[in-house]
Amino acid sequence: MALKIYREYCLKFYLNARHYIIIDGTKGDVHPHTWEFAINIRFSRNDFVEFNTFEKGIEEYLAPYQNKILNEMKPFDTILPTIENVADYFAKDFFEIIQKIGGILVSIEASETPTRSYVLNLEEQQEYVDKSDKTEDEILGEVVDAVLDNLIG
Repeated sequence: MALKIYREYCLKFYLNARHYIIIDGTKGDVHPHTWEFAINIRFSRNDFVEFNTFEKGIEEYLAPYQNKILNEMKPFDTILPTIENVADYFAKDFFEIIQKIGGILVSIEASETPTRSYVLNLEEQQEYVDKSDKTEDEILGEVVDAVLDNLIG
């Protein structure tokens, strides 16, 4: 049996918000979405994961945007709140929230409809890879410790 280094989890969060887009200088209608953010998180296989810790962090982060018109909220008052722009912006803060708990945010799948998703793979972006190195080293250190303990014990 192969040794599992990580455990990976997918958690989903929902944001009820409205927005409008501007195409060729013409403002579209304000319309609602239940935006879904499925975040994939990696933890050490030895960690007990208290899901409520980071669920609370993500939910608190999203709370100011709930039931608002995103175009009236910073930074979307200057950045068009498309699904891509919203996910790209939220990714930085989601990453920090997850990393503080000892996990690594691997990817985000953002949807504004059940049939359309935008996937952001953070493992392909150097800025996130660099920030993940410390957490990755800690996780791998725990694995080495567990293997040594098994060999000695």
